[in-house]
Amino acid sequence: MIARRKTRYPVSPTLRQYLHHFDRWRDIPAIYERLARFSGAAPYEDPRGRETLWLTVMYPPDALEELRPQLTAIYSELKLGRGSAAEQHGHLVVDRIDFGDFGNSRPFRIRITNLFNDNSDYFYVKKADASRIYGLELEHILSPSRINYLVNGDTLVEEHIAGVPGDVFVRKHLARPDVNRVRVAKEFTKFCQRTLIRLLGDMRSANYVFEVTPDFEEVQYRVRAVDFDQQSYEGGARVYLAHRFQSNRALVRLSLDVLNRRTIEQYAAEERAQMSRRAKVEGGRLRALLGVMRREDLAPRDHVATLATGLGRLHGCGDFDGCVTMGDLTARHIARMLDLPSIDG
Repeated sequence: MIARRKTRYPVSPTLRQYLHHFDRWRDIPAIYERLARFSGAAPYEDPRGRETLWLTVMYPPDALEELRPQLTAIYSELKLGRGSAAEQHGHLVVDRIDFGDFGNSRPFRIRITNLFNDNSDYFYVKKADASRIYGLELEHILSPSRINYLVNGDTLVEEHIAGVPGDVFVRKHLARPDVNRVRVAKEFTKFCQRTLIRLLGDMRSANYVFEVTPDFEEVQYRVRAVDFDQQSYEGGARVYLAHRFQSNRALVRLSLDVLNRRTIEQYAAEERAQMSRRAKVEGGRLRALLGVMRREDLAPRDHVATLATGLGRLHGCGDFDGCVTMGDLTARHIARMLDLPSIDG
């Protein structure tokens, strides 16, 4: 059972020091609380006119006048880096602010439009949560895709990860004749392995996207997580097994139809090898992150004990006995699955 609203853990002084060192903590406006003071809201409809879970929010004119330049400055800092000049974002405007009153992060989605070419992009402003930040860092270090985010005070800013939401891909794309079913199954298998290794839970189909990239002969796919709230939090080991979720059943069936057991094991082994290489390249950063993480309380102690037992049963070992924090479990699990004893200790 996944809690709809999990406990939010504040950014500790040691995590803040880590974020400073790796240039994630920036002097951007800590704007979340001001965004939360909207004066009205209306359901946001997608381009086809269907209502979504998002609300488009409105502000008094004077509040919006204050928010707009701060939001474009944050976007410029996210995209261009520290100290971006005002002239580099003077042609950008905020043309919509949406609010998602769902999940744990209760995000604001900011739509930024370039006045020169009418091109739009998005970024998200969320309440800073330590477990989510650990999830973002582990994604950046261990996944094939880098991820960009900034933190200041209680404000977390994340870039938009473009792609077809998993539930939409299953519903609208999976049965199409031009979809390469083997490549979809391969990437889903690797994604399941990746999220299990770093203990990212709740990978239902709405919490990841498919990146679809045309290649010179075939279309390439990559599955990317977009929700990191359930990084090393829940006690049930099944929460970290993406293939166990009902919403992923169609992808599991597809994988079993087009891949045999040896091929599935091959792809899982490939992903472990690639993650091990990334972990070795970023060894100092990974050890620093896990060193901070294992000293913090990121979940109730009964969750830690239950997950230690569940992982022991999953792997048929006693490696997780004695772990007292989720950071301990995460470090030991990554070390065991990637054969990296140097990060566990």
